Amino acid sequence: MNIQEKFKEKYYVARLNARDQKVFEDVYDHYIDRVYRYIFFKVPTQEDAEDLTSEVFFKAWQYIYTHERRIEYLNAFLFQIARNTVVDFYRRKTNVESLSDEETMRRIEDYRQQNLLAGMDNKADIREIERVLKSLKDEYREVIVLKYIEELSTAEISKILNKSKGAVRILVHRAMTILRKNIPDSNEKK
Repeated sequence: MNIQEKFKEKYYVARLNARDQKVFEDVYDHYIDRVYRYIFFKVPTQEDAEDLTSEVFFKAWQYIYTHERRIEYLNAFLFQIARNTVVDFYRRKTNVESLSDEETMRRIEDYRQQNLLAGMDNKADIREIERVLKSLKDEYREVIVLKYIEELSTAEISKILNKSKGAVRILVHRAMTILRKNIPDSNEKK
């Protein structure tokens, strides 16, 4: 997150903690695409993603304006609600199948980000990265999406996953180690 984004988040947090209802529209506009994209990678249909995204912002509104607790990190707060909302979705709908690896990879390709490639030292094309991502455990895949696609900090990811920062760093390190081992170096391709 760049300095301007950090400042904007601190501004939103201060106004939300002061129970300023007018700022929520700005928060919604600023975060809607990122929350939607996160959910879209986790549910079977676009309609489910849209419904759950709405639910996330409704829950955020309710929490902010009915609880006395303060928000520290807005990114982490919203993504934790999103993650819990997806978990609740699958609990409610026990007959809903989670996304197949192919569907997850197709969605990742649709939303491919330059930061993901840069984070992987541009060692391979997107197809090779998809192949390796498919082989990762769900936990590793999720931490890579949060870190390199959503560009969240370790602190934010730790709050979303309800793990310590050290545990998140270890997850990222392990996932990246597996990726680097399984993605051939561009020099080896020649």
